[in-house]
Amino acid sequence: MFQVRTDLAIENRELYQEENEREVPGVKVEQEDEKNYIVTRVKVLDETGAKIMGKPIGSYITIEIPQLKSADEELRDKASKILAKEIKVLAKNDKRTKTLIVGLGNWNVTPDALGPKVIENVIVTRQYFLAYQKEDDDSVSNVSAISPGVMGLTGIETGEIIKGIVEKTSPDIVIAIDALASRNMNRVSTTIQISDTGINPGSGVGNKRIALNEEYLGVPVISIGIPTVVDAATMVNDTMDLIIDSLQKEAKVGTEFYSMLNEVSKEEKHALIKEVLEPFMPNVVVTPKEIDELIDNLSEVIGTGLNRCFHHSINV
Repeated sequence: MFQVRTDLAIENRELYQEENEREVPGVKVEQEDEKNYIVTRVKVLDETGAKIMGKPIGSYITIEIPQLKSADEELRDKASKILAKEIKVLAKNDKRTKTLIVGLGNWNVTPDALGPKVIENVIVTRQYFLAYQKEDDDSVSNVSAISPGVMGLTGIETGEIIKGIVEKTSPDIVIAIDALASRNMNRVSTTIQISDTGINPGSGVGNKRIALNEEYLGVPVISIGIPTVVDAATMVNDTMDLIIDSLQKEAKVGTEFYSMLNEVSKEEKHALIKEVLEPFMPNVVVTPKEIDELIDNLSEVIGTGLNRCFHHSINV
């Protein structure tokens, strides 16, 4: 059976609603609809909701900013403020909180370079706290950052690297940033997901490694991700749906052609996608052609949001 690949909790919820025409049991949803953005808070409450959603029990906050792809400096600044506000809700940090920020991904592959790029925009301060033997400061928090690369570059599981750093530096919380996959091209580079359940490095391209979560690392883990790719099979699936819907509108009700379109089952459609794609591109993802510029802008938004969240007296 064809599986729609997505890392976004909001899209898993939408898929369930499309098929069942009701809210996901065991899931609570709140939405804040503003002029330029929408914040959707999905909370998986129990094992029933977790099984249906394919997500661990916890909170998933999605910030959708349709104009983020072409955002000017003012909108990027606003986006960083929204992000900082939502991170604070989950992180519950104060000026004594010691934070480790991890930029996941491969800096040699542009769609996967979001995490390493964010680290370039983060203000690290742990060295000053060590040098001056301070526990807190009125203007900044104790922040360290690392971009560990991927197993293909280092030969070491990313989770093992992070676990070793956590054991050595004893942060109170870990913030992990990674590129994600979406089922909808409109959400690529326009949507930010924040979660308190951790993250699986490489999940965006179907290459899951050791999970970075509280159970494995021993400290709370907040994940931040932006979709940078769409699975090719998912795009074909959505395109076929649009074509069939369009043809049904053109065809006259009661005609043989209309009946034929109406009888196309999901199983037949998924079998056709598998038959066409598998010999040529069984594991292909698609990314926008301007992804270099998008990664630069998005990493600036996330980096500024993190600085605003953890450094109390620093403005844009």
